[in-house]
Amino acid sequence: MAKVERLRHRPDFLRCARGIRRVSPGVTLEAAATPGDFANPSAVRVGFTATKKIGGAVERNRARRRLRAAAAALLPLYGLPGNDYVLVARAGTLTRPFADLLEDLAVSLKAARQKLAGAEES
Repeated sequence: MAKVERLRHRPDFLRCARGIRRVSPGVTLEAAATPGDFANPSAVRVGFTATKKIGGAVERNRARRRLRAAAAALLPLYGLPGNDYVLVARAGTLTRPFADLLEDLAVSLKAARQKLAGAEES
């Protein structure tokens, strides 16, 4: 199981946005390899974002809380150490049942893991 650390700097979020993207009804997952300066082979770094399209501050905060809870449950299991992930809230993040949100994130993480593992080999 990988240790989970937080992304806090804008360049990390932008690098993930240029990487692998998986879209599902409840969440958009963006992933990229951690740069060499910050690489920790036993850690997964994660960031969360919710735009104003989601709603006001209350809705955006609720969406980020739901994403943090889902990431805490699944990233240690499915996250590939040495990579960064950004979870972007979608309109469905607020209304989707939490079990479905977990399923969306699990499917996205598995797909991103295969793609990231393939990128490391080549």
